[in-house]
Amino acid sequence: MLVGTLVYGFINSVILALIALGFNLTFGISGVANFSYGALYVLAGYLVWIFINLVSLPYLVSVALSILATALVGALTYRFVLLRLRGMVVSEVIATFAIGLTILETFRYLGFIGFQYTLPVFSSESIEFLGVYVDYQRLGIVGIGLLLAAFLYVFTHHTKTGLAFRGIAQEEQTALSLGIHSDWVATLSVAFGAGLSAVAAVTILPLGTISVEGGYDVLVNALAVCIVGGLGSTVGVVVASFLIGYAQMFTSTYLGASWVMIVSLVAILIILVAKPSGLFGKQKELEERI
Repeated sequence: MLVGTLVYGFINSVILALIALGFNLTFGISGVANFSYGALYVLAGYLVWIFINLVSLPYLVSVALSILATALVGALTYRFVLLRLRGMVVSEVIATFAIGLTILETFRYLGFIGFQYTLPVFSSESIEFLGVYVDYQRLGIVGIGLLLAAFLYVFTHHTKTGLAFRGIAQEEQTALSLGIHSDWVATLSVAFGAGLSAVAAVTILPLGTISVEGGYDVLVNALAVCIVGGLGSTVGVVVASFLIGYAQMFTSTYLGASWVMIVSLVAILIILVAKPSGLFGKQKELEERI
């Protein structure tokens, strides 16, 4: 049982990292805590289902359109809502949370409830690893998670747009003096974060069913990982994903699956009391308290 818990704990940690990367990237660059993130995740899943089952598009085309549409929703959210609220943190949180609620409850109102809303898996086969059977879908999630992490590193270190992202994140005033348009970069970052939530959705959702309630769980898990790791810290996201991922898996194995979500909430409470800036947060704790 211990080996199985360790193997599936690793997979669960990669899933959490996939979920949190987009939320963390958006906050790190634009400073916006996008509380509609979970809803965008669910939106991407439902869009793929609609394109496949109601529009009869091929799977890969449906996935591509879903990612682009979700990224567009993120960009429009910033241009038409968040841009008018820049600097008003509470208003940004309330506005994005309201947008998320609107998306999720619209799907509930339209009747998107039930176990029929599923996405096709990459493969139904499985292999034995260290005496534990692991299906190819979960192996694919691990592979995509590693590829996405490598892509983000190359993108932010070796492309013009990625370097502009880093410039705004590190010192906005200096970046502005160099001709980097902060509002345009922030728009791209929110769209990019929304697109990453869609990538996570089309990768992870084939493991289960698409549901409105799943959006709230995704938001809580993304918040837990980013707060524990330190908002805006990529290294923090990776470390926190493994801490919370293994804690969830051991809790599920030895206490029961119903306790899993409590792990994320307890992790948020502990880190806010012990180190409010998170494990790798750059903000000084005294400044945050003030």
